[in-house]
This record gives sequence, C-alpha cells and structure tokens, in this order.
Amino acid sequence: MSSILHRRWMAGVITFVAIGGAALVLWPAMRHAPAPVAAGQSAPHFVALTLDAVPARRSLDDYAGQPLLLNVWATWCDPCREEMPGLQRLYQDYRPRGLRIVAVSIDDPGNEPLIREFVREHGLTFDILRSPGSEIMTQYLVRGVPETFLISPKGEIVGTRFAADWSTAESRALVDSLVRGGRP
Repeated sequence: MSSILHRRWMAGVITFVAIGGAALVLWPAMRHAPAPVAAGQSAPHFVALTLDAVPARRSLDDYAGQPLLLNVWATWCDPCREEMPGLQRLYQDYRPRGLRIVAVSIDDPGNEPLIREFVREHGLTFDILRSPGSEIMTQYLVRGVPETFLISPKGEIVGTRFAADWSTAESRALVDSLVRGGRP
C-alpha cells in the first residue's frame, strides 16, 4: 500500500474509533435527554423582560386564558427576519378574535437597542420580550430559531412550527382552531 493510501486508511480508522468512543461516552446522556416540548403537554412557565427603559417581567401567567403564539427568535437570525412580517399580518387578522402573539428574543443582554430598532423597522405591534440568558431556550427545549409554540387558553401546547409561513391554509387552519379553543 502506498504511503498516502496508508495514511488515509489510518486517518479513517482513527476517526471511526473516535466517533465510536464519543458515542459510547455520550449514549447515557442522550438516552435521558428530555424530549422536545410537544402537543398535549402543559406549556412550560417562562419569565421574560419587556424592552422598556425599566424592564418589566412578563410570564406565561400574563397570557393565561388567551390563545397564544409564543415565538422564540433573534435579530441575527435570517429566517426570523423573514417570518416576522407574516406574524404581524397574522396578529392583525386574529387580534380581534383574541389571539396574542409574544415574540421572545434570545439576543444577548445589552442588545435591547438593536431589538427595539428591529421592532420599529418591521412595524411589529405584538408583544416583544427578551429572555435573560436565553432561559426560554432551555425551558422550551428550543431546537432552533425561529420556533413557535401554539398554546391554548388552558395552557396546553397544541402545536409547534419552525420558520413558518403564516399565510398558508395549513397555518391559518391551525390558528383558527387555536382561537376557537380547540385542538388542531
């Protein structure tokens, strides 16, 4: 075997052994990792801050009894930027029927001016909050942003969406069901 082929073969063996070893070490933790938040579960409690000069605390309790879309996002996230206008249109269409939308930013602390500018730039009129230390990521086991959790007036998760197009018939049917208080 040539020297180059031998080195490639050895590198492949070493990589295979390293990946196998890592899998053996991580397997117990992966088996016991919490499952993502899913339909049928109670919505996890969260606390987030308003963007006011003196931030106020808001929590899931502030939205109890109302159909809620809880969106986790960030200003640096391109899919989040693309989704926000659709969320605003959805809010305008469904606000008269009681829908609340809360978008919780996971931007780093100190970026409140950037978040405020984003809100102004996109003309957002629903509640925009900031999660201190991105705690909401852990509480909701967010797998990526933007992720939206549809929460019934009873506080139950009825669905989740990633980077959703809120103008589709499927998305609108899901929201219609949510505002009627039913399950999709």
